[in-house]
Amino acid sequence: MTAAGDLPIGVFDSGVGGLTVLRELRRQLPGESTIYLGDEARMPYGPRPADEVVAFTREALRWFGTHDCKLIVLACNTATAVALEVVREESRVPIIGVVRPGAAAAISASARRSIGVLATTGTVRSGAYARALRDLDPLADVIQQACPALVAIVEEGRSATPEAEAAVRGYVQPLLTEGGVVSPVVDTLLLGCTHYPLLREVIERVAGPGVRVVDSAATTALAVREVLQSHRLLRGGGAVTHRVFATGPIERFREVARTIFGEDLPAVEQATLG
Repeated sequence: MTAAGDLPIGVFDSGVGGLTVLRELRRQLPGESTIYLGDEARMPYGPRPADEVVAFTREALRWFGTHDCKLIVLACNTATAVALEVVREESRVPIIGVVRPGAAAAISASARRSIGVLATTGTVRSGAYARALRDLDPLADVIQQACPALVAIVEEGRSATPEAEAAVRGYVQPLLTEGGVVSPVVDTLLLGCTHYPLLREVIERVAGPGVRVVDSAATTALAVREVLQSHRLLRGGGAVTHRVFATGPIERFREVARTIFGEDLPAVEQATLG
């Protein structure tokens, strides 16, 4: 029987975006095995009704249950915002979302507590980031911006195109200029979708040097480490394994993943949900 600490960490996202979290987990916890599942066949989750997102997340957790994970990271912001509290109550293993770690990163980065949140429509509609930020600092000034075009741009490998910069500018510019007495209006941009770090370069260029851009990857990995330590689930040693599954086309997934990691992932395997 495999010891609980030797079991892998599961990471779930609606597509390739959660690979940014996986990369940070592998950097901070190099002794841990991982299993990644990207539900590309049904992405994006952002525009979907809440009950559908909850149903998809439940299906993913049942899938992870067949792979004996010791902890699961919901690397999808929409799934975290909409489904985390529901599925956490139903799970036998710890589940960590990316919203609160991302909020903590933004609060730490912001000098004026003036924070703009770039997220999917579903995450913005849920208000999860605004609640998390104000839980951490009740005086935080939070402006949310839904960015419905950005996930598709990333998933289709168009992050470095003029189209991507135009879309980013349309979403970011109002957060910098509208409704404030100082410029830029926000001093920190929180990337509230794990796809968006793949657009970090263009977001930073549009935002300018006076605005810090943060995401949840590093703080989520730190939260995972803390949970594993508190539950005495850190891996004791030995060879690690990394497996990557996708519900959509394998080759396209590998191409975008290569951009994120700068190297080929282990062979991407096909998975089916639903």
